[in-house]
Amino acid sequence: MGDVQQAKGRSVAAIVALVLGIVAIVMSWMPIINNLAFVIGIIGLIVAIVGVVGVLRGKKAGKVLAIVALVVNIAALAIVLGTQSMYSAAIDDAVNGPSATSTSQQSDAAGDADDANDAANSAADAKSFTDLKVGTSVDLENGLSVSVDDVQTGLKNYDGSEVMGVQVTYTNNGDKSADYNPYDWKGEDAKGAQEDMVYYSEADNALNSGTLAAGGSVSGTVYFAGDTVKALYFASMVADEPTASWTLA
Repeated sequence: MGDVQQAKGRSVAAIVALVLGIVAIVMSWMPIINNLAFVIGIIGLIVAIVGVVGVLRGKKAGKVLAIVALVVNIAALAIVLGTQSMYSAAIDDAVNGPSATSTSQQSDAAGDADDANDAANSAADAKSFTDLKVGTSVDLENGLSVSVDDVQTGLKNYDGSEVMGVQVTYTNNGDKSADYNPYDWKGEDAKGAQEDMVYYSEADNALNSGTLAAGGSVSGTVYFAGDTVKALYFASMVADEPTASWTLA
């Protein structure tokens, strides 16, 4: 009587790896939870490799299953990395607001060579968006343009303290509405201390808060302490760093 060849058992490692990969893919789209999905995917990948090695050596059956498990776990890891990058970018945008993309220098009616030079220098320094000259506009990636147009010094408040008025303009060049707010702005003194705007009893055309329709523009004045040397614009009120700054003194 001939020997009867015993049928090979299906690879348990491949089955376990496939289950882990499916779980990892399902969890990979969920913020925070996808951190666990990455761990599960790593474990599934290791188990899948064990399964592939086993079937290639002829010890177990289920070559297709093992390869599918390997692919599923690799896909799960790729999705986790992609979604985490996407969520990180979304959180960064929500916290810091839209980034600045370019600057432009306002020119007077004469349009002389100095204005052209200022515009060229402004464009060259566009990556920093710091210490800009009064009259420079900063364009944001959402289509909003923000500028510091004029500075009024030597203003006296009701208590005798000195106040500075900074006239700013928002222009919405985008296709969606955009918010504006006086709390987008802070003043900075010569020692680097950043302070919020101050109340000025004789305020004229003070900047209010509101929403600017696409194609709209609004100007207003934000008031700071008299020793302010810079105006800082924050694209988000919870941002740690200013989006742009202008030198006032």
